[in-house]
Amino acid sequence: MPLRARVAAALVLLYAQPVSRIVRLTIDEITDDGTTVTVRLGEPPSPLPKPAADLMRAYIRSRQQMPYASSRSSQRLFPGRQPGQPMNPVSLQVHLRKIGVPPQRGRTSAIRQLVLQAPAPIIAKALGYHDKTATRLVTEAGGTWSRYAPGDHTR
Repeated sequence: MPLRARVAAALVLLYAQPVSRIVRLTIDEITDDGTTVTVRLGEPPSPLPKPAADLMRAYIRSRQQMPYASSRSSQRLFPGRQPGQPMNPVSLQVHLRKIGVPPQRGRTSAIRQLVLQAPAPIIAKALGYHDKTATRLVTEAGGTWSRYAPGDHTR
């Protein structure tokens, strides 16, 4: 399977990111300190688990062999054929479907699972979602975080 599609699939399935947002990511939003790879989708940056981190490292190294010179020098994580432009989201969706990842359904399943594991405001902030969207999704998923009160509880 193409490395580009596997990295994109990891971002869709782990962090519930729409393909239109994935194609706009830049290299600067990926940080590798040698032990942990993080991707800045919101605050704080989200760590990639080991298998996905290894895929991301390999993908970033492989960008030097891309067929278009403009792609090799681009700051886009998924560069398009035109200099400075991201890859077309529809093209990336096609790649994902070819490897068996339905982008919309995969993203919906991922966000519903995430809001069941942690409070919606935390998930929203970390992944760049709006608070109301995350709250609606936790309600739809039957989550139990409805009484979570964000903020400092040390008083």
